[in-house]
Order: sequence, then C-alpha cells, then structure tokens
Amino acid sequence: MFVEPAIENIIFNYSEFLMAPTNLIIAPLFLFTLFSLVRVQEGVEDSGKYPIVVSTWPFLEAVRAAWEAVDKGFNAVDAVVEGCSACEELRCDGTVGPGGSPDENGETTIDALLMNGATMEVGAVASMRYVKDGIKAARLVMQHTKHTMLVGERASIFAISMGLPGPTNLSSSESMEKWTRWKENNCQPNFRKNVVPVDSCGPYQPKDNLGHNKGICSEANSIGTIESRTCLVGPHSHDTISMAVIDKMGHVAVGTSTNGATFKISGRVGDGPIAGSAAYADDGVGACGATGDGDIMMRFLPWYLINSILNFHYLDQVNTNKISEKGKSAIKKKIVFCVGCQVR
Repeated sequence: MFVEPAIENIIFNYSEFLMAPTNLIIAPLFLFTLFSLVRVQEGVEDSGKYPIVVSTWPFLEAVRAAWEAVDKGFNAVDAVVEGCSACEELRCDGTVGPGGSPDENGETTIDALLMNGATMEVGAVASMRYVKDGIKAARLVMQHTKHTMLVGERASIFAISMGLPGPTNLSSSESMEKWTRWKENNCQPNFRKNVVPVDSCGPYQPKDNLGHNKGICSEANSIGTIESRTCLVGPHSHDTISMAVIDKMGHVAVGTSTNGATFKISGRVGDGPIAGSAAYADDGVGACGATGDGDIMMRFLPWYLINSILNFHYLDQVNTNKISEKGKSAIKKKIVFCVGCQVR
C-alpha cells in the first residue's frame, strides 16, 4: 500500500547518504544540483532503508512516479524508466523531453541513458530525432540489442521499429521562439571557437590565427588548459534528470534524460547518455548521478571515478566528503571558471 511519502528537497554540500543494503551513494559535485528524496518512513524503518528514489532537481512528480512503481514491486530499472518518463511527459524545466533546448538549427533532440547496477548492462540513445520517449528508447537498446548506444536518426528508426510512437516533431512554440530570438541576436552566445565570423551567424570557417577570439564565450589560453563557459552554461540551459533507484530486492539502477545544451552545435552529444559521466550504478558499490556542464563532465567520468574509489574501500570506513572532493579536484586541476564544476 502506498503511504504518503516524506519528501525532502536538499541542496547537497557533499552530503553523505549511505543506504543499506547496497550503500547507495549520491555524491553531487556540480553547482545547482538539487536532489529530491522520496521515501516511505515506515518502509525505511522496517526494511532497512529501502526502497529509495533519488533525483536531480525538484522534479517531484517524476520522483513520485518512480516511487509508486518501486513500491508496487517494480525492479529498479523499470522504476527509473517510470520516473524519467514522467519527467519527459511533463517536459521538466523545459530541458527534459520534447519542446526545449533547440540546437543551432532550431531542432530539439534527445539523449538518454539507463544502467542496471545488478548486471552492468547499459542502454542509451544520443542525438535522437523524432522520438520523444528517450528513456524508453534506452531501455529498448538495453533489452533488445547487444549494443550500448544508438545515435541520431538511426536511433529514431530503431525506436519506432520497436513500437515507440513517431516520427514526432520534438520542437515547440517556446523552443522555436527562443531559437528565433537567438538568431536575431546574431547567434550569440554560441559554442563555436577559433572560427570566423565571431560576432554573427555562420557559415563558419576555421580561423587561421588561433589567438584571441573576441566576441565568443568559450576560449582557450595558450596552453589549452583554461576554458571559460560561464555565459553558456546556466541552470536552465543544460539540465538533465538523473535518477537513482534502489528496489525492494536491494538492486540499484540509474537513468538520465535530457534534450541537451541550448543552442548546441547540431550533432552534439552531451554527458547524459554516457555511463560514468552523467550517472553510474553498481550493485556492489552504489549509484551516482548529477547534472552539469556535460562537455566537461565527459572528460573526467566523475561518477565512474567515485564508484571506483568506493570499490576499493570498506564503505563503512569511507568519508564520502573526501571521496567527492577527489572527484571535484580532478576537474578543478584542469578547468577553471566552470559553472558546472563548483560545489555549493
């Protein structure tokens, strides 16, 4: 029976969550990462702190959907799908599901990931066009192929052939209006660098002199180790739902779904569908997930890093603050002024 859940909205500052029996750990490293925790208090007391549902941002309806599923006996994987699907339907924050984050051409595409911590199976779709059900498409990849990821229009064809609705126009009046305003503003800001023109829309060509790039946001210094992206990455330009579930059997799973970075270059794939970058799950260790600047997160695989560190320690003797600090330090050594790489 579903009991009214206790709901807490928490801004983590490397908060520690060790959840028996599989020690599910959510260790967010990135600014603006808001996790919503829903649990049935009686169930937690009676069964040893599970099932558990955790998600980035205050996407409470998505968390409730996952909770209702896992409370009915769904396994962790299917509960994650229920939760992320709810967020896709609701178009959470305009950054999940259809109708948001237009690319340079005004098109909305979907990235999604599903990972089973019991079997280490992963299914993912990236830059998927014409199909709005990203997390369900990721599950189809996991269940009906020997691959890990399908991309682009071929991912769409696969998803539709396996029964998902489509083709569907993923744009909305809001996304097209946003894209039109951006075009009228000379396509500023954008994700281009070392190209001309620098202060208007393309077509773009490589710049012969790779020195200064006045007029664009992203630039590299002379040795290529400093990158500034603060004017492109904000709380409503890149969000992902990253959800972790521990089911009644003690198994963990994670999932993500996003329509990516606003005004990204067409064809760009973010961290969302990359295991270890946006999320990671391993029954023997735990599950991690977050949202942030995906182009930077992909370079460091922070959630795989944290799981790997935990895998070589006794979890009851581990200070998760220190482990999270290691994950952050790995990024901060190389990247500065990164909005998506700071801790609140």
